[in-house]
Amino acid sequence: MSYAQESIKPYKEDGKSKKEQVRQMFDNIAHSYDKLNHTLSFGVDKWWRQCAMNYLKRTGRKHSRVLDIATGTGDFALLAYSELTPDEVVGCDISEGMLNIARQKAQSAGLSDKMDFRIEDCANMSFPADRFDTVITAFALRNFENLDECLAEIRRVMAPGADIAAVDLCSPQSFPMKQLFTFYKKVIMPSIGKLVSRDGSAYSYLPDTMDKVPQGKDMAAIFEKAGFKEVRFRRLAFGMCMLYTARK
Repeated sequence: MSYAQESIKPYKEDGKSKKEQVRQMFDNIAHSYDKLNHTLSFGVDKWWRQCAMNYLKRTGRKHSRVLDIATGTGDFALLAYSELTPDEVVGCDISEGMLNIARQKAQSAGLSDKMDFRIEDCANMSFPADRFDTVITAFALRNFENLDECLAEIRRVMAPGADIAAVDLCSPQSFPMKQLFTFYKKVIMPSIGKLVSRDGSAYSYLPDTMDKVPQGKDMAAIFEKAGFKEVRFRRLAFGMCMLYTARK
């Protein structure tokens, strides 16, 4: 099955696939990604990731082998290392530009020998089946070229009973946040994004996918279709972000 956000590409005039365009986009904005992420969310993105960590800790289960899908600049992976005290953290992404920054952060934190940041396509990963007992991902579901395919592959590398916590942006559905956020994401977000990142397309693509990505019960149903169980979702920040949790 296809979903509306899968057909949205950052560079509309480019004939490349969505996957290739997303890779190019993140390589282009890697230098400014963290600054923009924190600025455009007013720093709340850190709390959204922390909500995922709090959920995983409350399960009472071990999180010894953690995989961060679409790790980007590594913030979620680094947080997982400090919060979950795992034996291993692997962060994967398709953007070498983003991964280079993640590796620099790990080196600065003295964790280069404890964290592995590598190029992986989450639709076709090199890991064996049942490899990880915990999977995390932030702000990635909207960017998958084939959401069903990626979720099936993520489930494949999860051990039986493993946890997944996924954070992603979406659009508020209730008055007055819906109206206020529509103005913010259509006018302010692209303007600031273009000014700082010098890639206007990236921060027009972002609100477009936020509008189209399935959210709430619709996304939960997609997780269930991929074979996940105990699927739950929680709206954060008046509906600007969703936290999805599930188990294999």
